[in-house]
Amino acid sequence: MLKLGAKVALITGGGSGIGRAISELFAAEGAQVHILDLNPAGAAETKAAIESAGGQCEVHICNVAVQEEVLTVVAKIGRVDILVNNAGIAHVGNLENCSVEDFDRVFQVNVKGAYNALFAVVPVMKTNGGGAILNLASIAAVVGITDRFAYSMSKGAIYAMNLSVARDYMADNIRCNSISPARVHTPFVDGFINKNYPGKEAEMFEKLSKSQPIGRMGKPEEIAKLALFLCSDDAAFITGNDYPIDGGFIKLNN
Repeated sequence: MLKLGAKVALITGGGSGIGRAISELFAAEGAQVHILDLNPAGAAETKAAIESAGGQCEVHICNVAVQEEVLTVVAKIGRVDILVNNAGIAHVGNLENCSVEDFDRVFQVNVKGAYNALFAVVPVMKTNGGGAILNLASIAAVVGITDRFAYSMSKGAIYAMNLSVARDYMADNIRCNSISPARVHTPFVDGFINKNYPGKEAEMFEKLSKSQPIGRMGKPEEIAKLALFLCSDDAAFITGNDYPIDGGFIKLNN
């Protein structure tokens, strides 16, 4: 039995990294996957991979920070059973190194982007009798991370919004949970290291890997498997929770 057979899943940022892994796994489990992404090339690669494996996928080039664009896409799709708020960007810097432009850019994508998707999808789920929402938070929402002021702010907002939506829409049969990954090895991480630590790439990769007590970064596929469980009927009794998937980072880093 496919875990998501006949369900419609909307995944923001599905063109790369964790979003791609979630998109591919959800499609393999029977979902009709709709990807919202700003990167046409990455989204096309995910779509091709899904369809070559026999799955269903549609791509919508969309800026999640623009509410009108998100509303238009959701209206076009018509039915959404699963929403995964995955799209996000990072910023390196403490409070003093975070300009108002940096702060606004992170807020627009990570916080307002998630809000826009929730604002568009929740009424659709209410009309259709319910659904499952998964928000990608981060260990940075609950643990102090050096030089991640704006990013931590944004993921703390995701953590709080998750609780609010779960509380407000239980009577509408809408479940809402979040995942808080530690560092996950994606192309984004490689680009981040190359940009911020030129000449020290190997050293920084090892340092970041070993910051997880388990001794390595997570894999996108591992995040996707937890996402699948939380968005499937196997998790029908679970709502309003955050799930660290962190190699022991939060509880065992001592």
